[in-house]
Amino acid sequence: MDCLVEKVVAVIMVGGPTIGTRFRSLSLTFPKPLFPLAGQPMVHHPITACKKIPNLVQVYLIGFYEEREFALYVSSISNELKVSVRYLKEDKPHGSAGALYNFRDLIMEDCPSHIILLNCDVCCSFPLVDMFEAHKRYGGMGTILVIKVSAELANQFGELVSDPVTNELLHYTEKPETFVSDLINCGVYIFTPDIFTAIQNVSVQRQEEANLRRVSSLEALHFAARTFPSDFVRLDQDILSPLAGKKQLYTYNTVDFWEQIKTPEMSLKCSSLYLAHFHSISPSLLANSNDTKKSTIVGDVFVHPSAKIHPTAKIGPNVSISANARIGSGVRLVNCIILDDVEIKENAVVMHSIVGWKSSIGKWSRIQAEGECNGQLRITILGEAVAVEDEVVVTSCIVLPNNTLTISVQEEIIL
Repeated sequence: MDCLVEKVVAVIMVGGPTIGTRFRSLSLTFPKPLFPLAGQPMVHHPITACKKIPNLVQVYLIGFYEEREFALYVSSISNELKVSVRYLKEDKPHGSAGALYNFRDLIMEDCPSHIILLNCDVCCSFPLVDMFEAHKRYGGMGTILVIKVSAELANQFGELVSDPVTNELLHYTEKPETFVSDLINCGVYIFTPDIFTAIQNVSVQRQEEANLRRVSSLEALHFAARTFPSDFVRLDQDILSPLAGKKQLYTYNTVDFWEQIKTPEMSLKCSSLYLAHFHSISPSLLANSNDTKKSTIVGDVFVHPSAKIHPTAKIGPNVSISANARIGSGVRLVNCIILDDVEIKENAVVMHSIVGWKSSIGKWSRIQAEGECNGQLRITILGEAVAVEDEVVVTSCIVLPNNTLTISVQEEIIL
């Protein structure tokens, strides 16, 4: 393999079914990374952003899901983008940096000069091309995408301080109890292969400390209770914090949109952000009235080509309609995600909601919530195969899969 040509490998952390439980009930029957935002799987957005980097040779997805859950998607996206995408299943938790190190031989197989590392549950414009150019100018081991947020929100994330002139990372702390900075870590990184040496150093140091402390069984038990295995390495606390201020790590500021996708509520918000992003960079991806047989389209809307929409329906703004959905006459859809094989019958209304796979909404029914109110996002979520009968109103509810609603409900969790 020619290691003289500059090559780039991307690694996307996708988590697993035991992680991200806040995404239930939608993740009960579907892997979170494949949940559609603006008509594309969540993981699709960072993958397509990585494809814009010159000399990208491989994309790895690392997580705890069974390989069969990603097999179809990995095959289709590899063919679509003409770049190899491969899923790697962890045998046990290694931490965000430890997982990278665990698959170092595969990641370095193509002798990449740079490694892009992203978290799947991040929603942003992924300005990787400009970030990559900045990273090469900095000449450090790594560059972190950062964004400025309100001081009230900052402590929910990794806060950092960087040099305003050189952009060198000077200080990093994960979710501090006291305010440090309004600059936060976006979970998007570019590294040189030197990152593997940094991770190895942490593992070796941890192993040496464990060996030194094996003085008495009592002390060994105490040490084991407050530390991690040598092969469990966190990127933020174990790598970023110790290397800050050593001219190895730098920051790249984005002024565009950025959110974390931890809950179904945030997935609906992020879907609308991606729809608006498509409006500016790829308007051909969005629907218009000509695409939907003259039905009224308002604002940014995605409609899968296989969906069937009645000409009298009114769709938008911020609506995503997935494969084989059937939208009846007089239907009104606002700020919602309609998933595969959903049927919405005549004159039904869906607002600020997510309607799960194979669900059906009866005639004159309403699926609704307040949306964004006083800084809070409130939506209604119907899980897979939920049936709502005619003239039923469902307001601000979470309905788990395979339920049938025959009477109106408000602010309930239907098990």
